[in-house]
Amino acid sequence: MKDQSNAFNGNEISFTELNSEHFLIFEKEQDIFNLYVSKYSKKSDIGNKPAEILELLVSDYDKSNPEHRIALRRYLV
Repeated sequence: MKDQSNAFNGNEISFTELNSEHFLIFEKEQDIFNLYVSKYSKKSDIGNKPAEILELLVSDYDKSNPEHRIALRRYLV
């Protein structure tokens, strides 16, 4: 989806739900992807309102980089 909140500079984002308030968000910035962990009051706020908490986990995510995969797996396991 396209970010309407400007939290991600209007870039395209996608997310997965960790629980009812915490989400992993991928931001597509031109040809790179950034991975964030975030907190929102509700899922419908993602891309529409700024996050309550937003932490950059990996800048320029590369799935072939083991450290990047470990950062992602740490939240999905």
